[in-house]
Amino acid sequence: MTVYGTKIKSDLSFPLDFSQETKIRYEIELSSKIPQKLKNAITYGLPLYWSHGRNVYLHSDRLIVDGNTIGQQWCYEVKEVVLFYWQSGDRTIYYELHDKGDVDLLNFWFVHQFLPIYMTLENMYDFIHAGSIEIEGKPILFIAPSMGGKSTLTDYFIKQGHVLVSDDKVPIFIEDDKFMAVGSHPYHRPFRDYEVFGYRAEHFIKEFKPIQTFYVLEKVDAKEDIVIEEIKGIEKFNILLSQYLYTVGFNRARHMKHATIMLGTIRIFKIKIPWNMERLGEVYEAIMQHSKRVQ
Repeated sequence: MTVYGTKIKSDLSFPLDFSQETKIRYEIELSSKIPQKLKNAITYGLPLYWSHGRNVYLHSDRLIVDGNTIGQQWCYEVKEVVLFYWQSGDRTIYYELHDKGDVDLLNFWFVHQFLPIYMTLENMYDFIHAGSIEIEGKPILFIAPSMGGKSTLTDYFIKQGHVLVSDDKVPIFIEDDKFMAVGSHPYHRPFRDYEVFGYRAEHFIKEFKPIQTFYVLEKVDAKEDIVIEEIKGIEKFNILLSQYLYTVGFNRARHMKHATIMLGTIRIFKIKIPWNMERLGEVYEAIMQHSKRVQ
């Protein structure tokens, strides 16, 4: 199985098809053989968030205030479903199913929710909250608030034959002063059902590629014109910084630095989207024409 540019080796058979051939940056082992000393080390914890109808917690062997250090013990808990344990600096993750857990739920929580947090804490990637596809081989990111249309627009591009980069969370890293986009996984969820991946996209990104452009989606009246305007200055900085997922005290400075670098390297545009499904084709054509001029 390959997700987030990472090959996963496991004693578990995953129920979905993650067999796509993509470039590999990391390797991780997922095992059920949890060392008892790792379980015993976990002494502190805090509520992380409410997601997909579940309470999620993050635990460690020390107060979670200063960040992550090599050898630190961690546990990510989905209440009544599954626990994931690991030691910082180690590329083995251990799982333990609870009474309400099964292979399908473990699959969802491991790939869709746990790995992005693990990879952020382990400084493997940062994650941008966006839907992303390719236009002429270049990653384009759609950002919007919850229910702001990015999944719908991403879905429309996929159905026009575009390559999927990410459904919701785009892993990024810096290489040669460029922000590189990594494919997440080949599934897309254009609806809001809990704990499902959605459908498998036919075309999925195979390489790590520089991010080309951000489009900020702004809902407008169904009859309004489609307008695309460039965003600059402090507004651009604030938008970019706000799209980083899992920003906490110890990585905030890094995210601020990266957002500052992006100010001079990646262009960001606001597009006014009429809230009318029948006009999605017009929005698509407007972005296609605009992206060609930007490139």
